[in-house]
Amino acid sequence: MEWTQEQRYRSYQDWPADYLEHLKNTIQASNWRLNYHIQPVTGLVNDPNGFSFFNGEWHLFYQAFPFGAVHGLKSWYHVSSSDLIHWEEKGLALAPDSVYDAQGVYSGSGLPVGEKLFLAYTGNVRDQAWERHSYQLGAWMDTDGVIEKIEEPLIKQMPEGITAHFRDPQIIRYKETYLMIIGAQTTGEKGTILVYESYDLKKWRNLGTLAISQDLGFMVECPNLLFIEDKILLLLCPQGLNQKTLPYQNVYPNTYILADAYKKETNSLENPAPQQLLDEGFDLYATQAFTAPDGRCLSIGWIGLPEMSYPTFEDGWAHCLSLVKELKIIDGQLLQYPVAETKELRRSYEQLIVESNEAVTKETTNCYELEMVIPKNTQGVVQLFADEKGEQSLSLTYDTTVGKVRLDRRKTDEPLNPAFGETRETVLEENSPLHLRLFVDHSTCELFFNHGLKTMTAAYYPTPQQLNLFVRGNRKFQLDYYLLEK
Repeated sequence: MEWTQEQRYRSYQDWPADYLEHLKNTIQASNWRLNYHIQPVTGLVNDPNGFSFFNGEWHLFYQAFPFGAVHGLKSWYHVSSSDLIHWEEKGLALAPDSVYDAQGVYSGSGLPVGEKLFLAYTGNVRDQAWERHSYQLGAWMDTDGVIEKIEEPLIKQMPEGITAHFRDPQIIRYKETYLMIIGAQTTGEKGTILVYESYDLKKWRNLGTLAISQDLGFMVECPNLLFIEDKILLLLCPQGLNQKTLPYQNVYPNTYILADAYKKETNSLENPAPQQLLDEGFDLYATQAFTAPDGRCLSIGWIGLPEMSYPTFEDGWAHCLSLVKELKIIDGQLLQYPVAETKELRRSYEQLIVESNEAVTKETTNCYELEMVIPKNTQGVVQLFADEKGEQSLSLTYDTTVGKVRLDRRKTDEPLNPAFGETRETVLEENSPLHLRLFVDHSTCELFFNHGLKTMTAAYYPTPQQLNLFVRGNRKFQLDYYLLEK
């Protein structure tokens, strides 16, 4: 199906009543549907939004276009959980049905305030010339899950010198006030981050540009300002970031900046470190994080990228969200690791032994967790989604002598965006053991190295025959294999 602009932006109520039911039936036949990752019921999922803990439950919203695997008229879809693992579908939460979000409910955040959950988001509006207008909007969700939009925008006008690329508000408490962190673009087409302040969530004062003094590309999306272990963590998606600033291969990177403090008086980060890649794999973007009531900083990201193509598009659905991760800063380094609750997915355990220069072979369901400690001075390969001969697979080669790992997805019937490279590498400590924990889920893989010091996320689309796991190494070591819940 060739999607026209009219189809992408058709009002939700104008779609035929049986259209979504037909699309559901088509999607059920897809070979690549996931078991334990959040995925769309129909259509497309992208940015996670409103991640929060409210009324005794974890709440998560995501941008959605339910009518096809394309970016069209966006809404927010709602899921909730008691354990961060099993998510209950709550349905459409914010629809594009007001004069301030008529062409899309764009990304934002959630913050419990009293007995309600405050939602902040960007409303996208196009005029007759299809020129964009952006509004920062608000809504309240009560304990029954009923959402009521605030009629007037929180912020109605872009500041002087800022284009209509002005979106993705994150609301946080800061001392006795609230701050709103917004991604933006200057009229000179430079990425920037704006900060607003409010005492009542109604009247907002512009504190100006967040002073970082770093290249932020031509536009910043999805900024999150976090306070962890007496440090500052800024998550962001700087579109068009200069490769000299930070080498990366994805169309747009998901990055982070560590700093010693945030100074509201000067609206600046104190001693910001250079940007780093949040994930060194192929497909993670738009990560959102918040500090939970139990003190953990939790994050979740979109496994997918803007402007890229994926084979599930033909099946009528696209993308998923990552596992929930806990973020820590230890010895000045960011660590990202699956939350402890992830272990609840385990259904059976098997210990496998890799003998020197002999392959461990395991037939799988492509729904498992693998954990191992690879000794120092060891070289080898882990082949995921492999066919019987190992000719096709998602391959991770490792060399703990030089401290390098390489993820390769070239061997496939479904090549993914080869113009942006089909391999990714990362560097770890030399001459040291490598702790590897990875999660496979039918068409998605998440890898964690040395307890989250580095991560790699990859989509991969195997044939029905690619159900094998092969592990080789030139030294003996043990694998812990967990079959995970369907």
